[in-house]
Parts: sequence; C-alpha cells; structure tokens
Amino acid sequence: MTSVADIVKGAISLVSGMCVTTKAFFSPVVTVQYPRETVNISPRFRGHTKLVADEEKPERTKCIVCGMCERNCPSKSIKRVSGEKMEGEKKKTATEYILNFTTCSQCGLCVETCPVGALAFSAEYNPASYCKEDFYYDLVKEFEKRR
Repeated sequence: MTSVADIVKGAISLVSGMCVTTKAFFSPVVTVQYPRETVNISPRFRGHTKLVADEEKPERTKCIVCGMCERNCPSKSIKRVSGEKMEGEKKKTATEYILNFTTCSQCGLCVETCPVGALAFSAEYNPASYCKEDFYYDLVKEFEKRR
C-alpha cells in the first residue's frame, strides 16, 4: 500500500514540476545583452557618493566643508575634505574631497548627516578596474567633469 502512495505522490510531483517548467518556457525572456543594452537602474540605487550642485550657482557644489561626513563615516572611507574661502563669499568652497571607494560600505551616513544636502548617491553601477588607485575618487574633480 505504501508503494502505491509513493507512486501517486511522485506522479503529482512530476506533473507540478512540469507545470512550472511549461510556464517558464512560455514567459518572456529577461536576458539583457549587456554591452549593447543597459539595465534600467532603480531610483533608490546606491552607487558611490557624489557632490550636488548649488541651486544659486550651478557651477559650484553645495559643500561647505564642515567635515560632518568625514567624522561620521564608520569605515573612514572619506579621507580628506578641504576647501578655501573664495573672495567675496561667506562660506568655504570645497577644493578637495577624497573618497576611498574600496573601503566604503555604502551605509549612507555621510548623505544623511550632511547639514546642507551636498551629497547624494550616484547612478554609476559598474566601476571596474585592475588597479586599486582607480577607486580613490576626488569628488570635486568628478563634479567638474559632470558639468
């Protein structure tokens, strides 16, 4: 009696497995031919951080060189935030912002603690290199390249 029950149980399992296979066979293909096609990035994707442009002066960043992001980084990925006071300006302007992306945990504390909202996450999803030094970003230079 148990062998008949095992055969029926196996047949039901086989039919349900074939149903799953048939359903997957007729569903649309989701493969992307990567170098020629790119994937749509989610708006909440977290790439490395980037500096945000000032609304009043779009050629400059919002960063006021307060150092909050550097102090709050748990992995100490933000190596150096420095700036200078430009002539006729009240606030400092960032001249150097070094981010070591090899140790960044992408926790978002730097973005959350920025008092002026000068940091955001980039949409760069495939940084690749054979050299570790390529992942030391100067975010001020990256900002100037984007302009």
